[in-house]
Amino acid sequence: MKFPEKTNQIDQWKSIMFLYDSALKEINTKIEILNNEFVQINDYNPIEHVKARLKTPESIVKKLKRSGYAVTIENMVEKLSDIAGIRIICSFRSDIYLLADMISRQRDVNVLYVKDYIKNPKPNGYRSYHMVVTVPIYLNGEMVETKVEIQIRTVAMDFWASLEHKIYYKFEGDGPENLQQELKACADMVDMLDAKMYSLNERILEVSREQNRQT
Repeated sequence: MKFPEKTNQIDQWKSIMFLYDSALKEINTKIEILNNEFVQINDYNPIEHVKARLKTPESIVKKLKRSGYAVTIENMVEKLSDIAGIRIICSFRSDIYLLADMISRQRDVNVLYVKDYIKNPKPNGYRSYHMVVTVPIYLNGEMVETKVEIQIRTVAMDFWASLEHKIYYKFEGDGPENLQQELKACADMVDMLDAKMYSLNERILEVSREQNRQT
């Protein structure tokens, strides 16, 4: 990401955060339009809700230090990919891949990389689909490709991740072994629940189609 040069660091910081905030709004609008288009064509809403957030200065500093980088604006822009983040919550696992494909096919969205923690969960059981993308944002007539991290997960995955996040920060990333084992067991149950709910939904749709054919 090339960012505008400023002699004053405060002005440079404001410009950078403006870019990230604008990129969040841009992606958020695209997701809303995609969802509305899908509802219009398929009479089905794949998105339960969307959350957007910008990392606070404190969080940015902590992450840079934790990763072993000097706290500079250059490192913040080059080394961090989640300063601007959007989380999309879906009903079913199949919706995740559908939405990821729809987003990646947007002409002005450039996918930098993907991390599929659904097919390849983290050791603690964490499951989610991550995309880091860039969108063009214009500042003073100059186009800047700005990074946004998109996380797509089911309602059940999000519930588990929220609980794990609270425990992680409660114990500063070093929770008791028995607690970590219980979290992993819960993650496996969440995975089974997602599979069961998807199967149940498919059966409901099949019954509905059969009833429509008979009328």
